[in-house]
Amino acid sequence: MFSLSWCCALLGSGMAAAQEPPATETPASTSQRIEITGGRQSDTEQRRQSTAAKIVIGREEIERFGDSTLSEVLKRLPGVTVSGAPGRGGGIRMRGLGAGYTQILLDGQAVPRGFSLDGLDPEQVERIEILRAPTAETGARAIAGTINIVTREGFTQRMNDLRIAAQVESGRVSPSVSWTRNGGQGPFSFNVSMSAHHSEDTSTSTTSTRIADASGGRRLQQHERARSESRRDRLHLGSRLQWRLNERGDSLTLMPFVVHSRGSSDNQAQLASTGTLQPGDADYDHARTEGDSRFTLARLNGQARQLLDGGTRLEWRFGLGLADSRSQSLRREFDAGDLLTATQDERLHSRERSASLALKSSRLLDNDHSLVGGAELEATRRSEASLTNGEAASNEGDNLRARTERLALYAQDEWRVTPQWAAHAGLRWETIATRGDAAEGPSPHNRSSVLTPLLHAVWKPDPKGRDQVRISLTRSYKSPSLSSLIARTQVSANNAATRPDRQGNPDLKPELASGIDLALEHYLPEGGLLSANVFHRHIRDYIRTQVSQQGGRWVARPENIGGATAQGLELEAKFRLDSVWAGALPVDLRFNGSVFRSKVHSVPGPDNRLDQQPRGSANIGADGRVKGTPLMLGGNLGLTPATTTRVSQLQTTTQSRKRVFDAYALWSFDPALKLRASASNLAPLDYEAVNTVALETASTVTAGSTRWRVQLEMKL
Repeated sequence: MFSLSWCCALLGSGMAAAQEPPATETPASTSQRIEITGGRQSDTEQRRQSTAAKIVIGREEIERFGDSTLSEVLKRLPGVTVSGAPGRGGGIRMRGLGAGYTQILLDGQAVPRGFSLDGLDPEQVERIEILRAPTAETGARAIAGTINIVTREGFTQRMNDLRIAAQVESGRVSPSVSWTRNGGQGPFSFNVSMSAHHSEDTSTSTTSTRIADASGGRRLQQHERARSESRRDRLHLGSRLQWRLNERGDSLTLMPFVVHSRGSSDNQAQLASTGTLQPGDADYDHARTEGDSRFTLARLNGQARQLLDGGTRLEWRFGLGLADSRSQSLRREFDAGDLLTATQDERLHSRERSASLALKSSRLLDNDHSLVGGAELEATRRSEASLTNGEAASNEGDNLRARTERLALYAQDEWRVTPQWAAHAGLRWETIATRGDAAEGPSPHNRSSVLTPLLHAVWKPDPKGRDQVRISLTRSYKSPSLSSLIARTQVSANNAATRPDRQGNPDLKPELASGIDLALEHYLPEGGLLSANVFHRHIRDYIRTQVSQQGGRWVARPENIGGATAQGLELEAKFRLDSVWAGALPVDLRFNGSVFRSKVHSVPGPDNRLDQQPRGSANIGADGRVKGTPLMLGGNLGLTPATTTRVSQLQTTTQSRKRVFDAYALWSFDPALKLRASASNLAPLDYEAVNTVALETASTVTAGSTRWRVQLEMKL
């Protein structure tokens, strides 16, 4: 493991950084804004004052639609899309890029593998920070950008909120309750947030598979109609305990956080086949799959701040984490006479333990330079034990242990060059070592190191005006995931071109990206803004999963396949209508739209874009109060066009268009009692995903549904 004493000695030699400005320098806010953000600058003002491009989403926008999951909140934000069918969860993507291109942080630390943001209650989130370009302090593993989820913090103003909600989808009722309490006495303050959810969900889908023969004629056509019922219980507990140690601002903060969920599912499928069956083809009349899962995440983060003589501020951070996941799936296949023909029982238990330590030194110099330096040390241990028994797959047991060690050193300087120019320069070096220990066979290992220079600048034509121009020149990277490096071969029961086995590749190299971002921003009265942002990324050693035949079986394996480029245009506008048009209704309008283009150089066109990157996305929203009443109404329309991606000469994928309309109504009986009703995915569309590999095409259509939710909000 890397030497911790060496890191501390290096930090103590004089790395320095920006001292936090005194609280007295923070502009005064209205009483309403104090209630929402605890006396910080408004979300728009924080964005305006940041040298690096940063979008801040506060409590007001997080709770606007009364969403039950965090992905529902994120899908409306500028440049953010959610993969998969609407309302079913999926990967969070910035600029249409997921699978490691978007860095997801929870309180500034990477989320553990297996943790879904949908397992986090929006009520536990204080704000969301979106960084379109990486910085030395937040990390360079962010080719598309960074989303930092900041959990609830302690406030000066006392809070004791209770929210009770019920959600209905496809005739199933899902209740939830959440409670947030904060307070303190003397130098001690605290915030506690708890929530419990019970959800039930029913979904239907149809999968059509067509396999051609060598001449291009149809050999086999299969249709599988499936109905899935799932149940899930989630419990969240988070708190922040803070002690002010003296009048200089020294403090100690502890942030324990626990998430526990358990679920079960029942899937029933009916298969109809026409044509000629061959070995390896799915051969059954109907099937039933029962599954259950449990996931527990426990984290303890800590932070200590100390102001030294001379103005240098030290900030220590540590983190301890444990994630435990267990799942079991039993699939049984039957013939037309209801005779059991195949059984597959899969069990998986994984556990991940992590520990991190970081030290940041900061100092504000007399010449208006804010210097920052720091080091981060993180170690992760992961174990997996799996067992597959049954007639549909060979009996096998496999145990895997893996460890990852990461060391990062960084320094950055932020300064105001002139009243018109501000700059932010940084340098970050990071090395990651991964080693796996399998029960049998070789122990794969991988080590990579990346040096990333970063430069951001803001130009204001008039220092007192409302216009500014941003530019960022960055280098970022994507490291191979642990599973892609060392995961054992996952055997597919009915192996086919669209259902391949999966293997890892210990020889993967990290992807490196050089990028430029250029943005124009115009700030309007009352927190409004207009912005346009263009970006370009050139990626080396692009990683893509390739499907091929090996030993008579279809296998999917990640490979470095060469270079790629991605670019796009992002537009955003938000303002109150009567602030720009005299006599108009006092309605808040919001719009964000993006156009994306990408190209993988080693794959012939057309449609040789990065994996599943849509051609664009757009959101149009509005809300306002009904005159003379305590009723607030609002809605949002999200659009994503259909997208076809050529993965290789053998494989092409297509995702259908998505149109999601959400609406809400909020009735305020008094400041301490509110009733919020919302609907997600009104007028739903079915969602289709098509995968073609060689002579086989599989198309899955998932039926859309509307989610209704009623929430009572009380201040006790």
